[in-house]
Amino acid sequence: MTRLWRTALVQARPVSGADRLAKFADDVAGILKDRPDTQMVVFPEVHLLGDKDGEDDPWAFFARVAEPLTGPLVAALGQVAADAGAWLVPGSIAERGADGRIFNTALVYNPEGRLVSSYRKVFPWRPHEPWASGTDFTAFDVPQAGRMGINICYDSWFPEATRQIAWHGAEVVLNIVKTTTPDRAQELVLARANAIANQVFYLSVNAAGPPGRGQSIYVGPEGEVLAEITHAEREVTHLVLDLDRVSEVRTRGTAGLNRMWQQLHADDDPIDLPAYNGHMAQGHWQPRNPNPGDHR
Repeated sequence: MTRLWRTALVQARPVSGADRLAKFADDVAGILKDRPDTQMVVFPEVHLLGDKDGEDDPWAFFARVAEPLTGPLVAALGQVAADAGAWLVPGSIAERGADGRIFNTALVYNPEGRLVSSYRKVFPWRPHEPWASGTDFTAFDVPQAGRMGINICYDSWFPEATRQIAWHGAEVVLNIVKTTTPDRAQELVLARANAIANQVFYLSVNAAGPPGRGQSIYVGPEGEVLAEITHAEREVTHLVLDLDRVSEVRTRGTAGLNRMWQQLHADDDPIDLPAYNGHMAQGHWQPRNPNPGDHR
């Protein structure tokens, strides 16, 4: 049976104002009214935290609004998903951990409004973002469809982030983004590269402007561009994903040739890949060849 998945990907400005949750709920309801067959709605990074953009100290704002996953915003978003009767990725929130640290955390709700997955951004955009760093990559099951995962913005610059999600069995990676800077051009390349290297659907939904750059891009498991938004204005893109395409590509190979997931044989010697050894701070992680004149 073909595993079709109908997704609405929302390139939109971050929501701001006192009634931001009501605005968000109306937006979700409107999308479902226009396309009642939609099974999942996905919004950009920190979509519900648009008030940060008018703050003199945005990070003090995040500290004020951060809450645990048992907090009222998380519960209210579950009700939005239940009212819509669809899977919902409302972007990410400022999550206050048990130790007081604040994480950039993506949320995933099922149509009953249950929080089925949460993901703390592992690679904050340093030195520009003071978020605490998450430590785990996750994937979640969507019954009758397949397995999916989520990463956030700068995670796309680290190929092991998508590889780990794919290793967890994800066939679709939702890359939620709030890029306001010129490097969105490079992220468009990375979206295709991450899809190709892992044979997954890679759906990179960016915030609209202002302040976002827009230019969302949605890529299939051979790197083919399914849709690309060339502007920064709001746009809702409806895609029907055939998840059986992932199985097909991984079986016959990309372009009928490359089967990365079948690369290693049982009798191959183990490969040690200690890229970080648990750290990326100066003195802990350095390129193996720091001397550009040494090509050994």
